[in-house]
Amino acid sequence: MLRLLSSRCTSKVVPVWASRGKHTLPDLPYDYSALEPHISAEIMETHYAKHHATYVNNLNIAEEKLHEAEAKNDISSIISLGPALKFNGGGHINHSIFWETLSPNGGSEPCGELKTAIDRDFGSFENLKAKLTAASVGVQGSGWSWLGLDKEKGQLQVVACPNQDPLHATTGLVPLFGIDVWEHAYYLQYKNVRPDYIKAIFNVVNWENVGKRFTDA
Repeated sequence: MLRLLSSRCTSKVVPVWASRGKHTLPDLPYDYSALEPHISAEIMETHYAKHHATYVNNLNIAEEKLHEAEAKNDISSIISLGPALKFNGGGHINHSIFWETLSPNGGSEPCGELKTAIDRDFGSFENLKAKLTAASVGVQGSGWSWLGLDKEKGQLQVVACPNQDPLHATTGLVPLFGIDVWEHAYYLQYKNVRPDYIKAIFNVVNWENVGKRFTDA
């Protein structure tokens, strides 16, 4: 099983298919309706029980095919499975982080060491929100915007990743907080007005969890 749900986000999650065990849906830490009115129960149930579950199921299928190809030393098949492993593994990683960085008791502001780092690297929390909002709105098609940590430089960064590309595996940044801007994350409630969804999601961010990810990194 992929060990994602502790707040310690390190290179141990890469590659996601390193484990031979079956991946499973993590427990959702709140009820489907808990984030209302900001994220509807219908969206949460569909997003978690169908979309995330599909990534987990397809990741397990892709891994099984990979193990079979490895046993046969079938290099062509091993290479061809790369996109499915990246997409579904990334979807599993990204959503497992996403659920834990949201909370019905969220929406305040960062504090402690995370606040200090935000003020240092962005000037203020409001500036960080503006950068995350711009990155989220600017994603063409489907993807994620992220607050990540460059451990070598000791610096926070805001970046966007297409599709389900996992932040750490594709950029080297430690993921602290991500906003899912695939339409399945908001369309049932916000239609095509993505900025309204981005504004709403800041009301349920679990900054305590994000801060712990930062200090643990």
